Amino acid sequence: MYLSRLLLNPRNRQVQRETADPYNLHRTIMQAFGPNREQAGVLHRLETDPRTGGILLLVQSQIAPNWQPLAEKAYLLPPAPFSGLENPAVKPVNLSLQAGQILRFRLRANPTLKKVRRDENGKRLNSNRVPLVREDKQLAWLQKRAADNGFRILQAAVSQTQKQTSRKKGITLYTVQFDGRLQITDAETFQTAVRKGIGPAKAFGCGLLSLAPA
Repeated sequence: MYLSRLLLNPRNRQVQRETADPYNLHRTIMQAFGPNREQAGVLHRLETDPRTGGILLLVQSQIAPNWQPLAEKAYLLPPAPFSGLENPAVKPVNLSLQAGQILRFRLRANPTLKKVRRDENGKRLNSNRVPLVREDKQLAWLQKRAADNGFRILQAAVSQTQKQTSRKKGITLYTVQFDGRLQITDAETFQTAVRKGIGPAKAFGCGLLSLAPA
């Protein structure tokens, strides 16, 4: 597994367009994996510093990406002299996880509830996803995802509630950021969840579970 950190150029027009439309950003990310997109297992999260305007893109993948085309067209900021920081920075990640382990986490998610729809004859139609906008409902959603994915929530805070719209796809998403601490209850199930992501809307920047020592 690989984790990429990219510092985007906020003055680049393509960056400006794509950070405003999550679908277009996803398309650009997938170009880094060439013909192997189906095997890439890509998850990503966009983070913006409200004070500096800095734009950070984190990308997790199962195969190594090629970010050079983005660097060549000024999509990325040039590495700052003497900072020691590469841009892009790509590192392999070896998950070493154990039951009982406590970790800090960050997750941008799309907490929703599936609502069954039926026609006038009672025939079941495709379900709608209804956004959960109350914080207590969002936290309950997170607790349920945790129980299904081999961990439990010790502490969690909700922040950065956002309404994101993709004009290309005609989709509106309500997303939130969860930060807190978790404890692994089933290491194998949890590792699968980390690789595959948590919840819906993964192509739109949700589901990447970032971990750090507690």
